[in-house]
Amino acid sequence: MKLLIFGATGSIGRQVVAQALEQGHSVTAFVRSPAKLEVQHLDLRIVQGDVLDLPSVQQAVQGQDAVVCVLGSGQNLTSTVRSQGTRNIVRAMEAAGVRRLICQSTLGAGDSWGTLNFYWKYIMFGLVLRRVFADHQRQEDAVKSSPLDWTIVRPGAFTDGPRTGQYRHGFAGNDTTSQLKISRADVADFIVKQLGNDAYLHQTPGLSY
Repeated sequence: MKLLIFGATGSIGRQVVAQALEQGHSVTAFVRSPAKLEVQHLDLRIVQGDVLDLPSVQQAVQGQDAVVCVLGSGQNLTSTVRSQGTRNIVRAMEAAGVRRLICQSTLGAGDSWGTLNFYWKYIMFGLVLRRVFADHQRQEDAVKSSPLDWTIVRPGAFTDGPRTGQYRHGFAGNDTTSQLKISRADVADFIVKQLGNDAYLHQTPGLSY
């Protein structure tokens, strides 16, 4: 599959790139700083661009079979790159006729709020990461209102653990039995598996141990 990845130099993006190449996909990594992606592979093409620049996004989307959006804002807690960038991705995909989109959001967004504990509801997303969480909500709205074949993946807090393939997904929005954490490698594992699977089409599966 010809796969375009936005956010390829982020902690999840790097894992998605590596695992997608491992699975035999032809990967295009859309990045602002190519030097940050220290990967070389015959099936990897690196495109430099800014997701906030619609023409460059439109050019990158051409000829792709699927798109993965794992945009992040690093340490910038006021950034709106997730929502603004995702809107550009959706617009470009609609114009190019590329339909399959897998977008990484966060556990707690939308109807999964009930999965969170007090700490995540009122300390992290209520105070510390309030603007980040709001941008995830806007990002999800942009995806859900599109006519694309989308899946929104909602992982718990990221850890640096190994790729296990053993995690919970698709649990109810009021399920309080999850650990609310998952390794970056396992988030990527789930995302890559969705490329050949329509089980979560137009759905928002939670992801956690």
